[in-house]
Amino acid sequence: MAYNSAMSPFFPPSARPLPALVALEGRAALMTLSGEIIAGPAAAIAPALTGLPPVIVVHAPATFRRLAMAPRPALDLLELFAFVHPARALVPTPRGLAAFFDLPPPGADPADQVGMLAAFAASLLSDLARARRVAQNRDAAALAARLGQAGWGWAAPVLAALDEPAAPTAEAFAVWRRLPEWPETAPPAPASSHPIAEQEARRRLAEILGANAEARPGQSDYAAAATAAFAPRAERGAPHLVLAEAGTGTGKTLGYLAPASLWAQRNHGSVWISTYTRHLQRQIEGELARLYPDPAARRRLSVVRKGRENYLCLLNFQDAAQGMGLTTPPIALGLIARWALATQDGDIQGGDLPGWFAELFGQGAILALADRRGECIHAACAHWRRCFVEHAIRRAETAELVIANHALVMNQAAHFWNWGEGADESAVPTRYVFDEGHHLFDAADTAFAAALSGVEAAELRRWLLGAEGTRSRARGLNARIGELVAGRPALEAALAAALIAARALPAPGWSARLAGPREGEKADAESPGNPAETFFHALDRQIQARSAGADPLAESARLAREVDLYPLDPAVIEAAAAFGRALARLEAPLKTLRTRLRALLEDEAETLDSALRNRIAAAARTLGRRALERLSAWQEMLAALAEPPPSPGMRPRFVAFLRRETLPGGGIEVGLHRHWLDPTEPFAATLAAPAHGVLITSATLRDEGAGDPVAAWEAAEARVGAGYLPLHAIRAALPSPFDYAAQTRVFIVNDVVATDMAALAGAFRALFLAAHGGALGLFTAIGRLRAVHARLAPALAAAGIPLYAQHVDAMHNATLVDIFRAEEESCLLGTDAMRDGVDVPGRALRLVVFERVPWARPDILHRERRIHLSGGAPGAYDDRLVRLRLRQAFGRLIRSEGDRGVFVLLDRRLPARLYSAFPEGVPIRRLGLAEAAAETAAFLSAGVTETATTAPLSRSRSPASGRDRRG
Repeated sequence: MAYNSAMSPFFPPSARPLPALVALEGRAALMTLSGEIIAGPAAAIAPALTGLPPVIVVHAPATFRRLAMAPRPALDLLELFAFVHPARALVPTPRGLAAFFDLPPPGADPADQVGMLAAFAASLLSDLARARRVAQNRDAAALAARLGQAGWGWAAPVLAALDEPAAPTAEAFAVWRRLPEWPETAPPAPASSHPIAEQEARRRLAEILGANAEARPGQSDYAAAATAAFAPRAERGAPHLVLAEAGTGTGKTLGYLAPASLWAQRNHGSVWISTYTRHLQRQIEGELARLYPDPAARRRLSVVRKGRENYLCLLNFQDAAQGMGLTTPPIALGLIARWALATQDGDIQGGDLPGWFAELFGQGAILALADRRGECIHAACAHWRRCFVEHAIRRAETAELVIANHALVMNQAAHFWNWGEGADESAVPTRYVFDEGHHLFDAADTAFAAALSGVEAAELRRWLLGAEGTRSRARGLNARIGELVAGRPALEAALAAALIAARALPAPGWSARLAGPREGEKADAESPGNPAETFFHALDRQIQARSAGADPLAESARLAREVDLYPLDPAVIEAAAAFGRALARLEAPLKTLRTRLRALLEDEAETLDSALRNRIAAAARTLGRRALERLSAWQEMLAALAEPPPSPGMRPRFVAFLRRETLPGGGIEVGLHRHWLDPTEPFAATLAAPAHGVLITSATLRDEGAGDPVAAWEAAEARVGAGYLPLHAIRAALPSPFDYAAQTRVFIVNDVVATDMAALAGAFRALFLAAHGGALGLFTAIGRLRAVHARLAPALAAAGIPLYAQHVDAMHNATLVDIFRAEEESCLLGTDAMRDGVDVPGRALRLVVFERVPWARPDILHRERRIHLSGGAPGAYDDRLVRLRLRQAFGRLIRSEGDRGVFVLLDRRLPARLYSAFPEGVPIRRLGLAEAAAETAAFLSAGVTETATTAPLSRSRSPASGRDRRG
């Protein structure tokens, strides 16, 4: 499509033609005003932009970064796409746009892509012109005009496409008036407890798959084994626990959705399905379309639940819209307004708002629109009945399947069982499925840990007292509940006392005072100014005194530092006692306030309307969750400092340590941290024990490489807290149907020095070029990833292989994976997040290169766990963790029977005892880099000659359990 003919219907003659630009790593192409295409090294193309009007690009931040240029005005096709097709998915590349419009993909060279950008713009504007009469576009012209006032380059062609005169008005942002309210419904009745037979689960799975589906006996066996988690509970506190390991390719997602959906339908209850990563959550959402083909039924019977901080807050959006750009750029606000009318659930962090949106406007622009600081005023909010969070909560009450994440599920359970917050016990889920079960230990470690730090304490002060003269929009407790307590002296007195006591928390500027005066500045005469700051100063002195190295404040020490809590500095004990008394003075009036707010619901029941009752109940609940829960934990931690230290060698229940790190703005963060030695203990007590049935599943629950099958199961049970439950776990294992011996190779390179960045980058270059792309590089440290990327990018660019990198590219992880999946010859570098939960079948992923053996970080917490949780074999404990991580990384490689791939470890220090991390029969060879590259190229160029086989189900019961309950 010629440029002028493509754009002429929508651009005035004075604006035509417009240049276009595509930049990849090291190379770029520019279409000039005359239509000429100039291609070459990025450094040569950048000067040609001088004097040109805004160019058409795809993903402006990434484009200008690749040109080593500061951001400049541009016509970003992603912004136009977000306006025309809000809440639609798109891979943010020229090839992604070609795929969206069902066009043949352009070549990998920028010169092959730049000529298509004008056609993409024309297609988008044509889509908008055809849909200008639909309800979603009712106020689109007014919004576009308003964005034009703010300098949006696409405003004129958008208005031309809409063919509707409109005056710019701020009312165009008021989308909250057009959103639906959630309906009031009767509370759901408790679920029944009817069981699901194994054969019923097999039939349900067959129905989901359809008559023409390929037979997968392992998947059917898995569905049958999962039914044990849905059996009726015989005794309170004794749930049915099923550990089901399903090798990659088994099809475990539909395998557990089959019995879960059948149980929920039969018993009129909900099954909560929890994941650790967003990647897997997105995959499960996709599978739900097979379970519920009708979109209306799918929305009614399933819901994705995430933490409150993930959703668009309509009150924050209104504040930002009325301030027009004070916190969020006006163009971003306008596009969010378009998205809010089209979104399925309002998830602004990982839902149907494209991941690249935050990349265009900055993550801060998105975070400012979510409730990330506990500011929600619940029923007092004018938008409460339209609130996306409240919609999700109410949908979850009646849905059959609730898709959530480990953090939300654990925090919700802890809040209810520790504080009685939320709903009555009958509303608490009774059936759970934990996918990515190998991460349960880590998720519980985060969920049940406590931190008394400067940041946390200052955040509580801000929540209680508000902005205190800063630019923050924090409302403070008085602004949130002052209207509720007005005219009630007892409540007013409690609120006043709490606000006075809150001044004992770190005041604004505390982190800079803790860091000390900069060179040439005078010290703050009032520092430290309160009990909290005195305590954190004392912690900082102990950390500096105990840190390894001559100068803990040197540049090399800017990374986080940890030291043991014991033996305690006497100054810390003294400061802790004073801080504890200050927290008690704050806790007392807050408790009084919460108690008396709850009492109002009974004492004034005859006069309170429904809205006011909801506001009071929400205020009392928030006081518990946001303030009293952490105050209780903090006081407990401070009181423990006055107790005699634990005896050396004794198994502690908790591990406490001190941590110091430099904040992005230059201040210092110091804290006292407390973790459970075994975090699955509180997981079992607060979530598993109250449940009726729990299915924990993963492809890597067991460490089969240990050599002892019984010990492997026992270690898996220990990692999920099975030993804290009265009934023994039911075990099921289904091997992968893939023929790894034929489909994969493992090479350990023995002539690359892992600490030599130049040599390491050279190794990645040789291997990535040998595979002709389709490679995933995994790193154990962000700094090493960035160093390799800087050296690797030019060589791959010269070969026409796109390179993307986590922590380098201005893109979210999900966006990077989408691009990597869509572009078969691209390569991707990443860290832990790319090692887990990433599903890239086919040739798009044919090589995984791991830069070093992924040993656990040797910190204080790991030291204590390897001593006390290793059964007297700390070395075996370390080996088990490494083997599981290697298994996860290797598992990215083969996702379907037709895949073929190579796994390379660039660390000759891998001991032979860890070879068992890889599937049995896989050829493992130690060789030099040159030979590894040649072998990789040869293996990947050959076709797959053998078909995968399916192994039978292995099922057992814990040895001490007596008979199998499946009976």
